[in-house]
Amino acid sequence: MQQLKDKVAVITGGNSGIGKATARLFAREGAQVVITGRRQEILDQALEEIGRGAVGIAGDVADIDHHRALAKMLKEQFGGLDIYMANAGIIKIAPSDRISPEDYDRHFNTNTRGVFFGVQTIKPLLRDGGSIIVTSSLAATKVLPDHTVYAASKAAVAAFAKNWAIEFKAQNIRVNILSPGPVETAILEKLGISEADRPAFEAQMASQIPAGRLGQPDELARAALFLASDAGSFVNGVELQVDGGMSLV
Repeated sequence: MQQLKDKVAVITGGNSGIGKATARLFAREGAQVVITGRRQEILDQALEEIGRGAVGIAGDVADIDHHRALAKMLKEQFGGLDIYMANAGIIKIAPSDRISPEDYDRHFNTNTRGVFFGVQTIKPLLRDGGSIIVTSSLAATKVLPDHTVYAASKAAVAAFAKNWAIEFKAQNIRVNILSPGPVETAILEKLGISEADRPAFEAQMASQIPAGRLGQPDELARAALFLASDAGSFVNGVELQVDGGMSLV
């Protein structure tokens, strides 16, 4: 039985990594999937991979007009939605003295502002009994070297989610936090880690994880499915750490 049959699910940053893996799984589980991403070409490629009638809308989550355009499309095409996963994010790992004002603003505009105004704009269209999933990070609760600004931007969205879980209770809308640890995605390339250096980097990271390895996007997708589906119907306001036990050490 498909766990998300006849549901409409929106995933921001659904064109790569955890977002794309989640979109694929949600589509297989019967959802009408809508994804967002900044680059049309990458968005189109993701839609081909997801299949099953997935649709996409290009734009920057830091831009409130993008959320308004998404809401308009959802209302016109689907009448509303059932699942909203605020997943889009960026990261730059650097010590505080190497973070420029532009770096700071980019983190908070995308990772924090994008989540807040995305939920604010979409919430009126979310059907009673719906689910909101906010992607945070292990870094929000565990101090990691050179993650200061990124960690702060992700800690803020976790605080949003816990408040929304109470604020939206009249509509029985559940709001939960998905907090990944290190995951093997294209983000490693964006961090400037070359293919030659990648095995050593992954080995070093794996040594800090009780599971002995990095996570896979599909593993995060399965956790998101639990939070989105009836399997997690009595789970509300939690921070689900999917990190191979790294938060323990």
